[in-house]
Amino acid sequence: MVLNPLKQMIKAADHIPTRLNIGIMLFLSCFVSYMLRVNMSVNLLAMVQPVQKMNQHALTLLSSNGTNANDTSISVPMPTASTVHNYGPRYNWSSHDQSVILGAYFYGYLVTSLPAGVLAERFGPRNLVGSSLAVSALLTALTPLAATYGMWTVVVNRAALGICGGVLYPALHNLVSRWAPPDEKGKFVSALMGGTFGTVVTWPLVGVLIETFGWSFAFYVPAVITAIVVTFWLIIVADSPAKHPRIQKEEQDYIIKSLGDTISKQNLLPPVLKMVTSLPFLALLVLHFGNLWGLYFLLTAAPKFMSEVLGFKLAKAGFLAALPYLARALAAFGFGSIGDYLRKKSVFSVTTIRKSFCLFSHIIPGLFLVGLIYAGFDPYVCVAIITLSLGFNGASTMTNLQNSQDLAPNFAGTLYGIINFVGTTSGFISPMLVAHFTAQRSTMDEWQYVFAIGAAAYIIPAVVFVLFGSAVVQKWNEPGQSESKQTTKQMQETY
Repeated sequence: MVLNPLKQMIKAADHIPTRLNIGIMLFLSCFVSYMLRVNMSVNLLAMVQPVQKMNQHALTLLSSNGTNANDTSISVPMPTASTVHNYGPRYNWSSHDQSVILGAYFYGYLVTSLPAGVLAERFGPRNLVGSSLAVSALLTALTPLAATYGMWTVVVNRAALGICGGVLYPALHNLVSRWAPPDEKGKFVSALMGGTFGTVVTWPLVGVLIETFGWSFAFYVPAVITAIVVTFWLIIVADSPAKHPRIQKEEQDYIIKSLGDTISKQNLLPPVLKMVTSLPFLALLVLHFGNLWGLYFLLTAAPKFMSEVLGFKLAKAGFLAALPYLARALAAFGFGSIGDYLRKKSVFSVTTIRKSFCLFSHIIPGLFLVGLIYAGFDPYVCVAIITLSLGFNGASTMTNLQNSQDLAPNFAGTLYGIINFVGTTSGFISPMLVAHFTAQRSTMDEWQYVFAIGAAAYIIPAVVFVLFGSAVVQKWNEPGQSESKQTTKQMQETY
């Protein structure tokens, strides 16, 4: 009897170490989640009426001729009907309306980001992630229909998509805490950079889809890809090594032994009061907020900046805006591997590793954003600086993205849910900030204020974490454990 292709793929996957399969699915789940999250940043440019403003080049020419660019008596050529591409229906949504649409995802994301870690710890991350991605695919496929009913219908659709997306990362961090041996956590957390690759692929992909088939297909295609990944997720992933039906006994024993007693076999209630009053946790929260400010700012604003200020066409803007995320993803795997090596060889304490890598994940990216203010009008220089800034931020796999695993392995999902809840507020604050500064004009003069704020959001949290952060397992990781046993475990985790 010939096995069908799906069964053949499952049989082949069983010959690969199970935790590698889990890592691949972590990557793919983040990949498709970000496909659905970021496609609107480019799609929206094709869904609305073109912005009839002078671009930076026109303003520069006017200034060089001694002309006041704000003089309303100046006659400037605007796009005519023949120069506006027909990508599908266009809607008269203002700059403020567009910022509301882009920010709606993050409003919904906040709703579930906070309880997601607790839900994953109580009921398991497998079904939580699978169901959220399945519903997300459906909502994305329905977006073109929602647009026909008006802007607020799209807002509701995007908010619902955010509600589904909010459970993903806290649940995945819970899954990592159950599957990743300590010396491999850098690689597992790097797999969560699948979202970055999702951005890299999605922006160029939807740019091509829009120019070839129209913007509605830029929603349909990511939805279909997500549905395929959900199918494999439900087949391959289990909540823990002990619950996986096809894992080899040797690998199962290795993972369980390496985790030791940092993971409780009981479903513990998180000690919320002790968490939110813990100085190392508060330092992590600030660090994560700074990281997400830089990430979400570029996520929502980079296509707009490259299209309206640097003057690239949609497909090219999507491709160039994705380059920084490719750099971030590649750097993440590099920094993660280096960090795992340093930890395995005990070159530095875990706390020292976390703090020293803040130089790469936060301080250097912030300095590059400062440099962007003085880059002038060369579009390719601007793209290079943005790429380097976000590329170095890939080191966050060794700082804020992994520190919740250090502080409390039992509550890694809950901790990540809390810091993600606070950090995600930057996702709707930054589009409003961009809309405020670019309401009248969208030129480098306006954007320099946005970049300066982004630089401060990177650098200041890094300083806070270096002063107050830690990678030592906290006493409240096991509320019922004896004081002497907690002290011994903390000493072991420090070195």
